[in-house]
Amino acid sequence: MDIFLLCAFLPLVTVAWGQYSDYYYGPYNYGDNDEWVNVYRQGFNFQCPHGQVIVAVRSVFSKKEGSDRLWNYACMPASQSLGEPTECWWEEINRAGTEWYQTCSNNGLVAGFQSQYFPSVLDREWQFYCCRYSRRCPYSCWLTTEYPGHYGEDMDMMMYTYDYYIRGATTTFSAVHRDRQWKFIVCRMTDYDCPFQNV
Repeated sequence: MDIFLLCAFLPLVTVAWGQYSDYYYGPYNYGDNDEWVNVYRQGFNFQCPHGQVIVAVRSVFSKKEGSDRLWNYACMPASQSLGEPTECWWEEINRAGTEWYQTCSNNGLVAGFQSQYFPSVLDREWQFYCCRYSRRCPYSCWLTTEYPGHYGEDMDMMMYTYDYYIRGATTTFSAVHRDRQWKFIVCRMTDYDCPFQNV
């Protein structure tokens, strides 16, 4: 009798687990041949294709190249439950040489980055490219650990769980190392329209 029950309920448990457990992203494609989106000491503008959001950030540091970094990003389509983006925009500039905290306004998700290098500060200014999906709202937000773990190290941040999205970041800047550490603001998004928005 016990084996009969096991055989009857095992397929049901398997289907339920597949529907309700977290889906993990696979390996990331950082673009053609894993090329960097910038060269040292130059500005860049990176935007995910329409309907996709940033899910991974990779970077390497070089002290001899003006304490600058090479950057690369990976994008994945947003969950189908969010639908298509209703609008996209560039957020305000975060100045070089300062610490800052920023989330996408209007409940947006990060879908790109723009940056300009400043040799006088040996740092970059940053802007987020954000996209809003209907009137979906964030919840269950948290900060990642610091990336990189220590100033001057390589950085490889990946979103491992589907339905979690980058909404912004907070960064610290070291005047000694001339480098920046990032904590990404990660949230889930509601499956329904909500009546409020953040500013």
